[in-house]
Amino acid sequence: MVPGARLIVLGKQGAGKGTQALRLSRHYVVPHISTGDVFRSAVRSGSEFGKKAKEYLDAGDLVPDEVVIGVVEERLTHDDTTHRGFILDGFPRTVNQAECLVSILAPQHALDVALDLEIETAHVMTRLASRRVCSDCGANYSVVDNPPRTRGICDNCGGEVVQRADDTEAAIRRRLELYERETAPLIAWYRDQGILGQIDALGQVDEVTERCVAEIDRRKQRFQ
Repeated sequence: MVPGARLIVLGKQGAGKGTQALRLSRHYVVPHISTGDVFRSAVRSGSEFGKKAKEYLDAGDLVPDEVVIGVVEERLTHDDTTHRGFILDGFPRTVNQAECLVSILAPQHALDVALDLEIETAHVMTRLASRRVCSDCGANYSVVDNPPRTRGICDNCGGEVVQRADDTEAAIRRRLELYERETAPLIAWYRDQGILGQIDALGQVDEVTERCVAEIDRRKQRFQ
């Protein structure tokens, strides 16, 4: 059932949100909107906003709502999202952000589904400790089971593949604590809205993608 979908991807850091969001964006032919990529771009630019965002990101903290919401709202006004849809990765992270998103989208552009990628914390710690990312395009790799074809070089753009500054054990634990306190309540909120789809995030990447697509298509059919 392609193209077109309006989705958000939820889950703990390391659940595979970025990987699955990118795959789903290709499947449904919609833009993948990653707030993390937006922030990292700002950091590389050295702008005042980039400097402020870097402080939060390096500490493993959440960027303030007013900054995040403004960035997302502006992005969702682009033509590529208004007609075909989008996949939001990294937003919303709080119930307040989710309520603001409802207002931004309005009834005619409501979400099809909010996917929750479920994974145990122990698996998250292992995944994030081995994660590497492209410093240019943000593509994700793993030194354990998904390394770039050429060591240290991105398959997609040729950029340098590095370990993120916030993928130290201390920063990872801090982000997981923030998730449990501020982001986990979103699961209950979206369940109450009737659009939550929970996906087992363990297994091969293709297997997880198949589960996501099946859940999305099942929910889209209900409203057609």
